[in-house]
Amino acid sequence: MNKPELLAPAGTYEKAKIAFMYGADAVYCGTSKHSLRTRTAMDFSDLKNTVELAHSLGKRVHVALNIYARDDEYEGVIEEVKELAQIEIDGFIVADPGIVDIVKEYAPNIDLHISTQANTVSAHTCKFWAKQGAKRVILARELSKDEIKYIVDNKPEGLEIEMFAHGAICYSYSGRCYMSDYMAGRSANHGDCAQPCRWSYNLYAEEKNNPGEYMPVDFDDKGIYIFSSKDMCLMPEIPTIFDLGVDSLKIEGRLKTEYYVATVVNAYRHAIDDYAKDPENWKMDKYMAELEKAKTRALTEFYFKDKYNTDTQDLEGKQINPNYEFGGIVLKVEDLITVEIRNKLSVGDKLEVMIPGILEPTTYIIDKLYDAETNEEIDTVNPGVKEQKVKMKFPFEVKEGYIIRRVK
Repeated sequence: MNKPELLAPAGTYEKAKIAFMYGADAVYCGTSKHSLRTRTAMDFSDLKNTVELAHSLGKRVHVALNIYARDDEYEGVIEEVKELAQIEIDGFIVADPGIVDIVKEYAPNIDLHISTQANTVSAHTCKFWAKQGAKRVILARELSKDEIKYIVDNKPEGLEIEMFAHGAICYSYSGRCYMSDYMAGRSANHGDCAQPCRWSYNLYAEEKNNPGEYMPVDFDDKGIYIFSSKDMCLMPEIPTIFDLGVDSLKIEGRLKTEYYVATVVNAYRHAIDDYAKDPENWKMDKYMAELEKAKTRALTEFYFKDKYNTDTQDLEGKQINPNYEFGGIVLKVEDLITVEIRNKLSVGDKLEVMIPGILEPTTYIIDKLYDAETNEEIDTVNPGVKEQKVKMKFPFEVKEGYIIRRVK
């Protein structure tokens, strides 16, 4: 049985720590200039710390340099490749063949991963990339399980296959989109997507016999999210994914919160491990119950079961489970526990504390809150413009980095 790597997003060093704490085997992150999520990119110091932490835990860090570069950008790409090679990252995620050549020349000892942005949809293309020195190919998301199986069975020996299992789906083909640049002056293919596919639109039709008169087309007072896709979720397909024999399962979400990362990684970690131990008695319900507590759109398996699946649009643009929200992160453990809050907390609120290594959270009703500076009792704390902290006691052990949910 081939147990795949669980690969998690890390938009910041703090998110990398959370991902590792809750069970990720590896994380992927990016730089401020040459990845497709420049607004969550790490600086060089954070990347270095992430690599050191990962290697101390026996885990891995893959760094995205997956823009399509113009000629005037290559000098910067070369310098960045040299710097990243010095801190011994485990893999470069690259789409542009020009950058592939740069990585091969300046970092020949670092694994080369071909980004999903390269739109790999066939075993033939995998063979091409293997000839170019690729260690791994990250498949396009627009593939069915049968197509993935064919690729895995016919790829060159030694080439690893990575596939997406969970997260946002781009309106365009594998993220190759020009809407953001056209509508907002922010290039998606250079890491600055404004996500116009998530915007609410109002549609009007011009009546043929009355030019200039426009009638609304099927939307309410909130508009309609005609371009917005549901989020991918392949949790129900864990048994099938094991049978496919892929090497890595990827969770999308470098822009998401620590709470999202912890919730999704924790659910998939237990689902993968439990299936590997006891496949005959594996059932998805308890993993889905946890997974759905993350802030997410409606869920779809996208094209995994059916390459012609049309049930992928998220026309309402709503969170599917609004009953849970990010409560906070444990910052310091003393007699009173310091928590960095992310939403309003009040005495009497029900909390769920996510404990690494345990699927179901431990619940707790807040009986007392204390001001973070004076230790005086308070009834409520609200998140402010700056980092807001509060102190409280827990009737069980908690550690730094634990994620806390508030049950609304």
